[in-house]
Amino acid sequence: MALIGTQLDLSGDARQRAEGYDGLIGELRQRLGWSRAGGGDRMIARHHERGKILVRDRIDLLIDPGSAFLELSPLAGWGLYDGKLASAGIVTGVGTVRGTACMIIANDATVKGGSFHRETVKKHIRAQDIAAQNRLPCLYLVDCGGANLNQMEEVFYDENHFGGTFHRQCRMSAQGIPQLAAVFGECTAGGAYIPALCDEFIMVEGQASIHLGGPQIVRAAISEVVDRHALGGAALHSRQSGVSDHIVSDEYAAIGRLRDMVASLAYAQPFAPGRLASVPPRFDTGDIPAIVGTDLSRPFDQREVIARLVDGSDFHEFRPEWGDTVVCGTARLEGFALGIIANNGVLFSEACLKATHFIELCDQRGIPILFLQNTTGFMVGRDAELGGISKHSAKLVYAMSNTRVPRLTVVTGSSYGAGNYGMSGRGFRPHFMFMWPNARLGGMNPDVGSSVLMDLRRASISRGEASGDELADYERRLRQMFAEKSDPYFCTARVFDDGIIDPRDTRRVLGICLSVVNLRPEIRGPSPVYRM
Repeated sequence: MALIGTQLDLSGDARQRAEGYDGLIGELRQRLGWSRAGGGDRMIARHHERGKILVRDRIDLLIDPGSAFLELSPLAGWGLYDGKLASAGIVTGVGTVRGTACMIIANDATVKGGSFHRETVKKHIRAQDIAAQNRLPCLYLVDCGGANLNQMEEVFYDENHFGGTFHRQCRMSAQGIPQLAAVFGECTAGGAYIPALCDEFIMVEGQASIHLGGPQIVRAAISEVVDRHALGGAALHSRQSGVSDHIVSDEYAAIGRLRDMVASLAYAQPFAPGRLASVPPRFDTGDIPAIVGTDLSRPFDQREVIARLVDGSDFHEFRPEWGDTVVCGTARLEGFALGIIANNGVLFSEACLKATHFIELCDQRGIPILFLQNTTGFMVGRDAELGGISKHSAKLVYAMSNTRVPRLTVVTGSSYGAGNYGMSGRGFRPHFMFMWPNARLGGMNPDVGSSVLMDLRRASISRGEASGDELADYERRLRQMFAEKSDPYFCTARVFDDGIIDPRDTRRVLGICLSVVNLRPEIRGPSPVYRM
């Protein structure tokens, strides 16, 4: 392949951009610290007093020593519920257990007793969907107080509410995707179904309990007074009711038994036969903040980013002389073959057609596609419409939606409007999607959006109904609203992505993602995408 060169000069402006980006990284690290602090010192101390291990420590013990754990959406819940729902009360991610790549879904009982809020359900479902898409065994580390009853309309009724987690669990088990659990604490009401629907599960004696109705419900419903262990403790369910498959003495034993259960699956995971030895990029990934900076109005060349992500900085570019506001080409990342589609500005008709054709080629060859988003959207205006932008942008959306190969998305800058859609935004179910701290995501560029709404506001009022000061204040509030709702932390708090990552970690994160998506069955049959 062709080696990508670099035009980066690390003096002057680039140095200032890197220094500015350091502030964003510091903010990200600080907020990740909030997510890892769980329910705070008091709740952590109570957890330890009960002889229990913290949720991320359980995961560290579960995965193979020295292996990576790709945590998903660690900042879910940020800025919501007065800051008291760290990581939405649940930790999810991909890890390797006894040599098998697994999806791990673990309740954090230090956060609201492990109960399910709106964002908890959304994060749980997202993890299950990734597992189903890639046929990953699901390991549930259960310490769950069930649904948050104060949010019934947010967690109970709909198809993607709490019941949707059980539906997915049943469907995966029926498809032969293993569902295993270890129960570490109280699992009441809906929380009881997580282990009960598993193929096999473990309970910790003296700590774990499972009951459809807890002691308070039992007393209210049938006037029976009983404690939770007599009602549904590990001894009762393992030795009398037969609900549980295993009983162990402590959490360490439970984690060890769960590792043994994964080993006993003999679960075959096909691996990409075409993977080559990984070669580091020729240019330093640490340069990316200097390339990108914090000012989204300043363009940057995505080829500079690609040169710092792909193996050997080798990139075979597709149609480099045409449709130049999108960069398409093939490379390898951590040894895996990869197609890349990256924005270098607004999407014109030529760029749409070029990307559409390239998606077809990747689909034919069975190569996953990485979308690097940095665009304000598709081109508008009479000339653009005369050139067929409405149809050509639809062709891109069609091809992207129907390709059979895995899609990975990273928002490296702006991602606005239908440009987000055409570049494999969350609504089109990419296998993984991450954002950088400088990124912005929204239905419209804040400047354009506020101008549009201001024009509508002016048109809707009669002369004299609003003063100049009132209109200026309205415009200020509009801009603030657009800026707030396109902020990456606003998006990640609501699980609109799989997490905000340091640009310098992007190659490592994508490498883990590629190792997961390459576990899929081999693509066979004619392509549903056609040359348009």
